Amino acid sequence: MNREYLIQEKPMKAILILAIPMIIGNLFQQFYTMADSIIVGRFIGEKALAAVGASYALTNVFISIAIGGGIGASVITSHYFGERRYQEMKKSISTALISFLVLSIILSIFGLSRSTELMVLLNTPENILEMATRYLDIYFYGLPFLFMYNVLAAMFNALGRSRIPLYLLIFSSILNVVLDLYFVISLNMGVSGAAWATFIAQGISAILAFLIFIRELSSYPSKLQGFFSTGELKRTTRMALPSILQQSTVSIGMLLVQSVVNSFGAEILAGFSAASRVESICIVPMAALGNAMSTYTAQNLGARRYQRVHEGYLSGAKLVGLFALAFCIILALFHTPIISLFLGEDSTELAMQTGTGFLKFIGWFFIFIGLKMSTDGVLRGAGDTKVFTLANLVNLSIRVSVSALLAPLFGVAMVWYAIPMGWLANFLISFWEYRKYRWKYVPVTT
Repeated sequence: MNREYLIQEKPMKAILILAIPMIIGNLFQQFYTMADSIIVGRFIGEKALAAVGASYALTNVFISIAIGGGIGASVITSHYFGERRYQEMKKSISTALISFLVLSIILSIFGLSRSTELMVLLNTPENILEMATRYLDIYFYGLPFLFMYNVLAAMFNALGRSRIPLYLLIFSSILNVVLDLYFVISLNMGVSGAAWATFIAQGISAILAFLIFIRELSSYPSKLQGFFSTGELKRTTRMALPSILQQSTVSIGMLLVQSVVNSFGAEILAGFSAASRVESICIVPMAALGNAMSTYTAQNLGARRYQRVHEGYLSGAKLVGLFALAFCIILALFHTPIISLFLGEDSTELAMQTGTGFLKFIGWFFIFIGLKMSTDGVLRGAGDTKVFTLANLVNLSIRVSVSALLAPLFGVAMVWYAIPMGWLANFLISFWEYRKYRWKYVPVTT
C-alpha cells in the first residue's frame, strides 16, 4: 500500500482505510474487559461482576492516559511524516516511548501503594471491596505493558499502518479469553484469574508490538541520532496533555460518577457496569473515527493540503451518522438480551432493570459523541488544543455535576441522563472553533 494514501487518496476512502482496522482493533480491546465481565458475572456471580465494575472506572482512566498520550505524540509523528522529515520523526518517537515508560512506572507504583484507599474513596460497597482491590492490584502490575502497547499502536496509526495493531489485538484478545476461561473456571482463581489473564495477554502483545515497530521504523531513510530530545519532549507534552484530557474526559467522568452509582449498592452497580461495557463498545467506532481524523488532519496539514481537511471532516460526519443510526436500532430492539449476556440466572431484577434502562436511553444519543470526537480529532491533529480542551472540561463538568446533584434526589437514572448533555455541549464548543478555521495556522512541529 502507498504510505502516503492519507494525503493522496479520496478523503472518504483514505479515512476508511485508516479507521476500519482501528475500529476492529479497538473493539477487540474492549473485548478484553467485556470478556472479563461476562465470564466473571456468569461463572462467579453478581458480586464479582460488581467488583470488576467498581474498579473498571478507575482502570479506564489509566487506559485513557495511555491512549491519549499516544495519540497526542502521534500528531507530531504524522506531521513529520507528511513533511518527510524522517530523522526528526524517529527522534520524536523514541523520546515519546522513553517518556511514557517512565510515566507508566511512576503511576504503577502509585496505584499499588494506594489501591485500597482509591476504592474506598469511590464509595465501593464493603461486601465487594476486597475483590475489587485484588483485581486492581494485578492491573497495576501490568500498567507499563498497557502504556507500551497503546503508545506503539498510536505510532503505527500515525504512519498509516493501522493493520499491525489490529492483528496484535486479535491475537491478544483471543489469548485473553482462553486464559480467562482457564484461570476462572478450571483453576477457580476468581476475579484474580480474570486480572492475570489480562496482564499476560497485554504483556505479550506489548512486547510483540515493540519488536515489530523497531523493524518498521528501520525501513525509513536516515539514522536515529540520539534517543531523547528535550525539544521533542516539549512538543510532545504540548500535544499530549490536551489529548490525554480529551481521551480521559469520559473516563474521569465515569470515575467521579462511579462513586455516585456505588452508593446505590451492588445490585444497581452490577447492572450499571454491564450497560457501561456496552456503551463503551458503541463509542469505539466514534473514537476510532476521531483518532483517524487526527492523523488524517496532521498529515495533510504537514503536506499543506488544507482543503482536504475540510473534505475529510464532512466524510467523517457522514460515517458518524451511519454508526449512530445502527446503534440506535440495535439497542432499541435488543437491550434485554444484551444485558442478559452479563448477568447470570441468579441475578436480581433490579440489576436487569438498571442495565436495560441505561441502554434504552443512551442508544438515541451516540450521534452527539461521534460528532464531538470527529471535530476534536481535527482540532487535535492541527495542534489547536485550547478550545477543544475547554470543551472537554465543560463535558466533564456537566456529567459530574448533574449526576452528583440530581441522582441522590431523583434516582440513578440521572447518571445516564447527564451523558448526552455533556456530549452535546462539547461538540457545539469544538464545532464553533472549527468553523473559525484558525486551526490551519497553528504550528505543530516548530
